[in-house]
Amino acid sequence: MTYLQWIFAALLATGSAVAGAATESATERDGATLYQQYCASCHEGGVAKAPQLSLLQIMPPSSILRAMQGGVMQTQAASMTAAEQQRVAEYLSGQSLAEAHLQSAAPMCSAERARFDFTARPDTRGWGVSPGNRRFYDSELAGMTAADLDKLELKWAFAFPGALRARSQPAIAGGALFVGSQDGTVYALDRETGCIRWRFSTVAEVRNGIVVADWEEGSTAAPLLYFGDLVGNVYALNAVTGELVWRDRPDDHPSLTLTASPALHGDRLYVPLSSLEVTAAADPGYACCTFRGGVAVYAARSGEKLHTSYTIAEQPAVVGKNAAGTARIAPSGSPVWNTPALDPARGVMYVGTGENYSSPANDTSDAILALSLDDGSIVWSQQMTAGDAWNMGCETEDRINCPPEDGPDYDFGAATILATTSDGRDLVLAGQKSGEVFALDPDKGGEIVWRKKLGRGGIQGGVHFGMALDGDVLYVPMSDFDGGPRWPGEMFPGMYGVDIRSGEVLWFNRNADICEGREFCQPGLSAAASAIDGAVVAGAMDGVLRAYDKSDGKVLWSFDSVREYQTTDGGTARGGSFGGAAGPVFSNGMMFVNSGYGIYFHMPGNVLLAFGPRE
Repeated sequence: MTYLQWIFAALLATGSAVAGAATESATERDGATLYQQYCASCHEGGVAKAPQLSLLQIMPPSSILRAMQGGVMQTQAASMTAAEQQRVAEYLSGQSLAEAHLQSAAPMCSAERARFDFTARPDTRGWGVSPGNRRFYDSELAGMTAADLDKLELKWAFAFPGALRARSQPAIAGGALFVGSQDGTVYALDRETGCIRWRFSTVAEVRNGIVVADWEEGSTAAPLLYFGDLVGNVYALNAVTGELVWRDRPDDHPSLTLTASPALHGDRLYVPLSSLEVTAAADPGYACCTFRGGVAVYAARSGEKLHTSYTIAEQPAVVGKNAAGTARIAPSGSPVWNTPALDPARGVMYVGTGENYSSPANDTSDAILALSLDDGSIVWSQQMTAGDAWNMGCETEDRINCPPEDGPDYDFGAATILATTSDGRDLVLAGQKSGEVFALDPDKGGEIVWRKKLGRGGIQGGVHFGMALDGDVLYVPMSDFDGGPRWPGEMFPGMYGVDIRSGEVLWFNRNADICEGREFCQPGLSAAASAIDGAVVAGAMDGVLRAYDKSDGKVLWSFDSVREYQTTDGGTARGGSFGGAAGPVFSNGMMFVNSGYGIYFHMPGNVLLAFGPRE
């Protein structure tokens, strides 16, 4: 669940207040008055887990306004005029939109720095770095090993204007770094200096990583780059110029969102489909639910959609009514908010699914699925948590749309990993929000080879956004966010090293709690991790980036990102929690990472950090 999802759910619960507002006179109301009428009853304790006012007050006005005008709060903001929406955004942020638009930007590159280098083929074609989502950068690709980490220093910092979070993992090709932002801008930055080669404006926030197509040696034909936005659009841009090549919305569901990075193989682009419908169910009058997760498959160059692999084979149908008399529709949900692991040799891709949104729960939620690359059908399915149906109706006082199963909301948010052990056995590795890690046999219908309970689990607990693999050692970042009394027991925030041949825990390094005095701080590891030779690097929700030794898990290097930075635009930016699927990226002796995960009660930030060796 994201911060904007919680906002949307909170506003859905204010339906009666919104309806009443429509009959008010047209007398101009200031932002404070509008906030009190439309928002305060939820954001000041009226709705469980609705974002606190203090979080709303650190959002930029452009982000608040974007959410109301075409974003996830559009429905509830529809009763306000555009001018009133602007006053609410400015009141909450404490900043006028005019001031926000006048913020400086990083300098544009010189002609020399802006030139696309066709000899520099993609270091990272996509989110998973190497085939199978292993998130491993060998010494040739990274230009460093664990022994070089203590030589790193900050080279430059780039500020994302109008943002309180930074969660789009960069991709590197042609001497450029490609990255998306909360305000919907995609940037091509010079890798060495951070100057801007070009920028492209999308419809909504870009929170997934950028994927760059490779090209033949000696080619001068512009490659394409791919990504999705918050409201469900997938884009292909010219990587050299930033011009739009094609754009499509892979599903017509109004709540469609694209959380995870697409995967690219040959001339096929695989786009995972998730949804914000889980929040719409907070409204008792909403007929919950009709979304089915899946993966849309495109011809990458032309943008022709070839088919969709749905995680639920059957179409949703009415199965009853809720206490308010609204239709209940099932099966639904099983979203995919992780990047597929592609297995062309077997003709399948592997994805993890989330919970069902409505009851009865079916057998493909909280599961690992093998989907056919040819026709999108489900080849095999291995469910880990049966009977998991949950939506935001469970967080409202009346709970009218809450399924009787009521969770526990144990999605597979982290991407599956296709691995081969040192003794030659192929495995599909998966980590769940329950705190468990699994190894499956891809040749035996996903039969479980081993399973290991490592964390307590919870709504943000367990394995959240991404593991990494180096040989036989699986690095498992454990979030174990404090979710309250619903998830009792000891938390295990930190990094695990696990032997993939047996599931044996090789070591565990529990993160020290340094959060005293830091609001919205947690010690757990939510963000995706990235491995280099001899170490794994992962950012924590306490704002610290740490490198753990492969052999024993000891911290080899760390960097506290929670501070202000002088940025390439001559201004400042601030670091915060590390979260989402944006793990560190390594290239030719440098490391790039975003800091700031200001959603769902985590520290905000708006900076991209570039590290390189001391000279």
